[in-house]
Amino acid sequence: MTVTPVQSASASSAPVPPKAWSVLFASTWAFTVCFMVWMMFAAVGIPLRKELGLNQSEFGLLAAMPVLSGSLIRVPLGIWTDKYGGRIVMTILLIISVPTTYCIAYATQYWQFLVIGLLMGLAGGSFSVGTPYVARWFPQRLKGTAMGVFGAGNTGAAINKFLAPALIVAFGWKMVPHVYAAIMLGTVIVFWLFSASKPEHLVPSTTRWTDQIRVMGDPTVLKYCLYYFFVFGGYVGLSLWLLQYYQGEYSLDMRVAGLLTACFALPGGVVRAIGGYVSDKFGAHRVTFWVLLISGLCLLVLSYPGPKTLGSGGLGVVGFTTMLFLLGVVVAIGKASVFKYVGDGYTTNVGAVSGAVGLAGGMGGFLFPIMFGYLQDLTHVRSTAFMLLFVVVCLSLIWMYFTEIRAPHVITPGRPASRTA
Repeated sequence: MTVTPVQSASASSAPVPPKAWSVLFASTWAFTVCFMVWMMFAAVGIPLRKELGLNQSEFGLLAAMPVLSGSLIRVPLGIWTDKYGGRIVMTILLIISVPTTYCIAYATQYWQFLVIGLLMGLAGGSFSVGTPYVARWFPQRLKGTAMGVFGAGNTGAAINKFLAPALIVAFGWKMVPHVYAAIMLGTVIVFWLFSASKPEHLVPSTTRWTDQIRVMGDPTVLKYCLYYFFVFGGYVGLSLWLLQYYQGEYSLDMRVAGLLTACFALPGGVVRAIGGYVSDKFGAHRVTFWVLLISGLCLLVLSYPGPKTLGSGGLGVVGFTTMLFLLGVVVAIGKASVFKYVGDGYTTNVGAVSGAVGLAGGMGGFLFPIMFGYLQDLTHVRSTAFMLLFVVVCLSLIWMYFTEIRAPHVITPGRPASRTA
């Protein structure tokens, strides 16, 4: 796959078109609502687990089904965004999500929830639409910041932790899809009014699908995929898992458990914008290195199984939540720094590359809840979830060491790299 060189200094210092800020606002709002819908089963799944008599593995599969389809669709969506433009692709995606979300309230059997969950998960693919769409509106010096602000739409997971439990307690779980579908319908209108298109942002019509899909075999892209598998996949997996973890480990009420889970989920969105700025300033490699190192230390503490009354690492609710909050802040920065790698090294094919990296992260979000449930059923130790994430961090650090610290010339295609971690 041919890699487009990084833009020149004059291009990098180009002014930001006024419409770019409107596009950034519309895209970030749309992604926030899509992410909220995408994470809906993390809350709705709790009453459904009791209603349908599900075990931990079945609950993990239910929560992860939207993540699966939202992950698999990311590569095609990124390629279509390169070809047809983010405004058209995002609008169609939002329109499809409205009836799909609404229909969840009328499902009655486990298999029906799984099927509808697959369809509802298409909203999760919005990330691979918005990332290249937003990136093309901003000069090189601001791409990391712009993509970080857009990625702050991850706060939809935190909003879901506040809103869904409140609706469930007040009106029952079926009210959640009704309300979310109405919000999604309003988002279609907002996005179309505030977004815009530029023909020069599209790839040439002669560009073949096979040329774009070939990027998935690039070893550098595969490395970014592993990083994102952890920072995003781990974030989504824990966002889906922590609500029932708090209830099972600390015997907390759903609303309290949802509030504490939001302490992890909220930084995952808000801090991502800061992560984009920091990555623009210090570079993707240096920021990602510290993200992985600090995450590993947090997970090492959380992995140690403590007494039942204390939870992971022998921590009480306050200590456990504090450690999770720190982890949430760090992975939020990492989500932005990984895409800074992409924005620096790939320009014309950013949609295809972001789709591949986003696919890896989404698959992490799909696989982690299932593996969390399987490990808990197998060992009866809830902290095995953190042990698994710790292993992934270690693998990422090893790969980074051999390709970026010992051989720093391969950090980013077309751009020299700093040897300092």
